Amino acid sequence: MDFREELKKKAAVTEEALEHFLPPPDAYPPLIHQSMRYSVMGGGKRLRPALVMAGAEAVGGNVQNVLPAACALELIHTYSLIHDDLPAMDNDDYRRGRLTNHKVFGEAVAVLAGDALLTLAFRLLADCRCPCPEDLVRVIVEVADGAGTFGLIGGQVVDTFSAGETIDETVLEYIHRHKTGALYRVCVRTGAILSGAKERELASLTEYSDYLGLAFQIKDDILDIEGDEKLLGKPVGSDQKNKKATYPSLFGLEKSREKARQAADRAQEALSIFGSEADFLRGLVEFTINRAF
Repeated sequence: MDFREELKKKAAVTEEALEHFLPPPDAYPPLIHQSMRYSVMGGGKRLRPALVMAGAEAVGGNVQNVLPAACALELIHTYSLIHDDLPAMDNDDYRRGRLTNHKVFGEAVAVLAGDALLTLAFRLLADCRCPCPEDLVRVIVEVADGAGTFGLIGGQVVDTFSAGETIDETVLEYIHRHKTGALYRVCVRTGAILSGAKERELASLTEYSDYLGLAFQIKDDILDIEGDEKLLGKPVGSDQKNKKATYPSLFGLEKSREKARQAADRAQEALSIFGSEADFLRGLVEFTINRAF
């Protein structure tokens, strides 16, 4: 498999679906819909929707049936970025090479756009085609948990209030596994559950996604120090500016690279029960720790 080509294909499918699911920019009131679309359609690797699709493929599912869920997870991710960039949080001016949402539409509209995307995400989840209604309810519960105080929000809170503090590896890993890893886990499990995955398959995919999310976030920490701003689409050094605890600040760059590699290896091992149907997931691991953006 040519991983990058497959990722592009999945991104293109996602873009088309998002265009369909998002309210048109001229729908009243247009300001909020333009703000929502500005951030959602502003680029990105579309990794989370790809994970939903790949989770379905790994257990023999139909990608078209999980597209609403794939887009829902991308909307949740985008809402979190809009809020993360706000002055009250990381106070970032650029995201993906463009001005952040609040810099274009103002802080009030940016907050509301994030709220609207989160709300629309659950509307899309309810539209998923699933032969077993109980599985759809299970997915909605897992997405809510992954995006809430036991997942993304919990990690964000600990991350925010750890700024400038001395923390140990346990707290740092908690931040990464919840702020980033929780949605990765939910994405893979969502695609698999909606496609009728067996519990053994789900257990392996869960372990995979946990280690993938950890490797991804460690690499993000590294790129914030030595990444190329043109490739990243945002200034480097924001973690240091905001006095955030990171793997390089705790262990140094070389040890952080080792830890990213170790997490990546564990992710690959978790896929041992699958055949070629999980090749995209395998390719994503290597892409994650070797990426430059």
